[in-house]
Amino acid sequence: MKKQIRKWLTILVPLLIGIAIIYYQFTTLTSDEIGKIKISFQKANYYYILLSLVIACFGYWSRAYRWKFALNHLGYETKFYNNFFTVCVSYLVNLTVPRSGEISRAALLKKYENVPFDKAFGTIVAERIVDLLIFLLFVFIGFISQFEKIYQFLLSKNIAIKTIITSGIVAVILFIIFILIWIYAEWNIILKLKKKLSGLIEGMTTVYKMKDKWMYIFHSFLIWFSYLCMFYVAIFALPETTDISFDIVVMGFIFGSLAVGFSNGGLGAYPFSIALIFSLYGISNNVGIAFGWLVWTSQTILAILLGLISYVLLPILNRNK
Repeated sequence: MKKQIRKWLTILVPLLIGIAIIYYQFTTLTSDEIGKIKISFQKANYYYILLSLVIACFGYWSRAYRWKFALNHLGYETKFYNNFFTVCVSYLVNLTVPRSGEISRAALLKKYENVPFDKAFGTIVAERIVDLLIFLLFVFIGFISQFEKIYQFLLSKNIAIKTIITSGIVAVILFIIFILIWIYAEWNIILKLKKKLSGLIEGMTTVYKMKDKWMYIFHSFLIWFSYLCMFYVAIFALPETTDISFDIVVMGFIFGSLAVGFSNGGLGAYPFSIALIFSLYGISNNVGIAFGWLVWTSQTILAILLGLISYVLLPILNRNK
């Protein structure tokens, strides 16, 4: 019973957060602003939205291609189409329960390529760690270049920058302590955990040990470059966003990426965060909302279509196994 409740909560809570954000966003708009948003959708140049989706597909491909380096290191030669289709399905599943796609991806690879679940999942965790480090690089560059603008925004919201810095330092110290305990402690509970997670750890350490680590890292940057390009190309879809500078694009990209984890695939949170960050640079609220919904809707439709097609093709292409 408790498992069922927990399962439904993981689905409903992010969904309700997304719905609440949408409700808040649109109830605070005037009828004139809503009318302008509708006009933006009607006048948008969907050629650039389509181009953005093509670039996004390239990111899917690169993610699937990168995965083979980690799997090869563990001794598993998988078919590329299985890698690609399982990646596509994982994007679809993530729209229902945030981060559940990683589990489905490892489970599907076990089913169609007989790669042990814990090892496959370990390589996915390693991917997420690498992705996080690259994203933090984006955050660092973006926040350094836009420090004054962000600082003034935090002051306007009565948020002390000292509190944020202190919290960050404490978090880093606690993380270092945890790593040291994990590596050096001989406690029974730590030893038992290491034994149970041995397959997962083996998958996670593939990046450091693999022969093709530089190609893996290259594709890791390529994936994030494609994400950024996907976002950048979309700004040309609306006349009001065509001339925004690249530093604004980077900040929008950063906050949009952060918003994805707040609800199912960024439902409500993504357009809200884009409108918020664009407003700091003098872009009207209705334009920011329209742009955010254009990007989010198109990317969500792509994830649904590719995920469904992949889910259908996987058993068809693997039926002779």
